[in-house]
Amino acid sequence: MPGQLTVDQLVAEGLEPAEAESFAARAIRAARQSPEVAWREISRQILKPEHPFELHKFLFEWTYRDWDESRGPAPAWTPTEEDIRVSNVGLMMRERGFTSVAELHAWSVRERAEFWAEMIDRLGIRFDKPYAKLLDLSGGVERAAWLTGAKLNIAESCFQADPGKPAVVYHDERGAFESLSYRELNGLVNRAANGIREAGFRAGDALAIYLPMNVQAVTIYLAIIRAGCVAVSIADSLVPQEIATRLRLANSAGIFTQDVALRGGKPLALFAKIVEAGAPRAVVIKTDESTQLRTGDVTWDDFLSDNEQFEPYIADPDEPTNILFSSGTTGEPKAIPFDHVTPIRCAVDSYLHQDVHSDDRLAWPTNLGWVMGPWLIYSSLMHRATMCLFGGAPTGRDFGRFVQDARVTMLGVIPSLVKTWRATGCMRSLDWSRVRRFTSTGECSSADDMLHLASLAGHKPVIEYCGGTELGGGYIGGTMAQPSVLAAFSTPSFGIDLVMVRDESSQTEAGEIFLVPPALGMSTRLLHHDHHAVYFEDTPRGPAGETLRRHGDAMERLPGGYYRAQGRVDDTMNLGGIKTSAVEIERVLSGVAEVSDTAAIAVTPPGGGPSMLWVFAVVRPECAAGEAALCRKLQAAIRCDLNPLFKIERLVTVDELPRTASNKIMRRVLRDSAVRMLQEHSAPAE
Repeated sequence: MPGQLTVDQLVAEGLEPAEAESFAARAIRAARQSPEVAWREISRQILKPEHPFELHKFLFEWTYRDWDESRGPAPAWTPTEEDIRVSNVGLMMRERGFTSVAELHAWSVRERAEFWAEMIDRLGIRFDKPYAKLLDLSGGVERAAWLTGAKLNIAESCFQADPGKPAVVYHDERGAFESLSYRELNGLVNRAANGIREAGFRAGDALAIYLPMNVQAVTIYLAIIRAGCVAVSIADSLVPQEIATRLRLANSAGIFTQDVALRGGKPLALFAKIVEAGAPRAVVIKTDESTQLRTGDVTWDDFLSDNEQFEPYIADPDEPTNILFSSGTTGEPKAIPFDHVTPIRCAVDSYLHQDVHSDDRLAWPTNLGWVMGPWLIYSSLMHRATMCLFGGAPTGRDFGRFVQDARVTMLGVIPSLVKTWRATGCMRSLDWSRVRRFTSTGECSSADDMLHLASLAGHKPVIEYCGGTELGGGYIGGTMAQPSVLAAFSTPSFGIDLVMVRDESSQTEAGEIFLVPPALGMSTRLLHHDHHAVYFEDTPRGPAGETLRRHGDAMERLPGGYYRAQGRVDDTMNLGGIKTSAVEIERVLSGVAEVSDTAAIAVTPPGGGPSMLWVFAVVRPECAAGEAALCRKLQAAIRCDLNPLFKIERLVTVDELPRTASNKIMRRVLRDSAVRMLQEHSAPAE
């Protein structure tokens, strides 16, 4: 049992003296049980979201004071038998006769075709013509073909709910709160699909979307797919140069955008940016009547057809539906096509990992420019659930009130967003009691930040989830049938297997993650890149001689079957949940006259958490600017020429960058140097 708990300790952690005595007595009684059961009782019945976070953290550490680390990290949430019984994973385990999640996962990769056939049936995927063969490996695992012989339009699988049920609820910064039923959304999608046809666009045309994640963005995305065109996803934070690159790579024939959007009370001139990017003809959602369109552009209201009936384009499974972009190591983004099969991966992951049911309300601050935008659409609508969209910045209390008022049951986050909430305390004392679980992706998590997040809703589980655009979802995550460990994963994703390749010089159970193909949703092609060279060239073989697919993440294997992310092994980094590469940042910084050489690296803070951007720079001798002024110049270049969301955490000036004999930057040397600096900074004074 943990050590004695005193009233004075609780007062020191923020409790009033009058409350501390009874609080201590209840906590001590709970602690007479096993630590997991004790924490379940303390976190669910004694602690309240309005209590100071320091008290939550203190009691978590107190409860697990004598925890045996050989069992794995201490769980922050442990499912009851009822939690497991009502979960989707628990249902499959019972039906298949499995007693553990590990057994279910092993079956899903051993009998891949059987697993995916069952999941397709569970989702009720609508086919115009059924598939003749679920998986065809005649072209090898690199070119696996799924659902051969089938005919379908995956958008049709998004409209199988009761027509009167809410499909989308949406709140914007102007205070408007909308709700669209499945019937209303379906009619709006058909009007937009008819508008696409009437505008002269044909099946196969690439149509870009440069919008915030709002009702119109969801409508346009589904209408493009229903019409047989290809949605080109462009994040609304990108600058004109990056927009132009994506429009060029996708050969976009048109673009949907908005004249001005509000973010955190500040106007974002979206239309002006696509004009500067030289975008093709545009359909513009006008919020300001003074906005002047170009010749050939039309407003959204004029574009929409009055006809709410539309016959969907029926496609082969591998016809593209969406082009998304991910960081490329050459500085030019990889253009990754989704097809009519990829969304099934999104929906299967959310069924088994996030445990989505038809009565759920899903919110995840994201954008169609990132994989979680399409993921949110499919994971909501294909499960007949409700998608909850907030039109403003998710960093403040207004977003928290939206979560409360929209009755959100699953809230997705990126770790840096939670870090902001914790630093400002902006989400305290809101009623998030309807939240059944959180889910986090995009960056490495901090255990303290995730405990803070859990505490906001009465200590609900946080499902960690990691994957990639090129996978259509995740390769590792958690479930509602397993204990939730802070900032850790509990199982590889179902239907996909992984291999950890260790550095022979390493003395720890850590290494680079490689995936074992095939898996439904995995990319088999790239636009303008050699898919084999990117993912398969020079990869090692698996334990049984399997072909392995490169992914680039580093993981640490923990006791108890858990994993913890260790960042990237290549030049790619996740900054604020956005994947970019060192090459992309360095290309922009090279235009700053005061520096002759730069290296960008991602640094993980002590104790874990989201990556920080550090820049090492060689300054030209004639430069008179101080380090602070130079950092501002470099930041301005990133803001103007790449992405304003990327923030330089620290600039380090050096005489020269460490390079190999072949002139490659030795980033590991720079990372080690940065870690030493952080350790020296955080070390207590003698």
